[in-house]
Amino acid sequence: MNIPRLGVLAVTIRGDEVALVQRRNPPAAGTWGFPGGKVEWGETIFEAALRELHEETGLLADPGPVLTSLDALSRDAAGKVAFHYHLIAVGCRWRAGEPLAADDAMAAQWARIEDVLAHRLPQSPAMVEGVDDVLRHALAWARG
Repeated sequence: MNIPRLGVLAVTIRGDEVALVQRRNPPAAGTWGFPGGKVEWGETIFEAALRELHEETGLLADPGPVLTSLDALSRDAAGKVAFHYHLIAVGCRWRAGEPLAADDAMAAQWARIEDVLAHRLPQSPAMVEGVDDVLRHALAWARG
């Protein structure tokens, strides 16, 4: 029986920047998005978001609220669902550190929020679908 996997996104804003990673693995390998991954058995979504953020970037943060949720579906050439994740985006309050790619991230960086919203990233124009929408939820929370 196939069921969607539960995952988290750690949406971490620092001033006019947001932490992004370039994904190493499918789905969406090579594209830029928020640090994140699967929720492990016995782990809350908040614990998972902070763990994934630290594993992929080395950043330390405190958890904020759930910002939004979304489904990430990827289909093979025949149209059959290859990946299905239900993702919970968690706002994170940056505490310390500079992004350094690790784990399943090819690259990690602070990206200017205005560049992300305009789909302008210096290294690659490709972003995971929905990054700008999730970022808008994070901005609404961060700016109160």
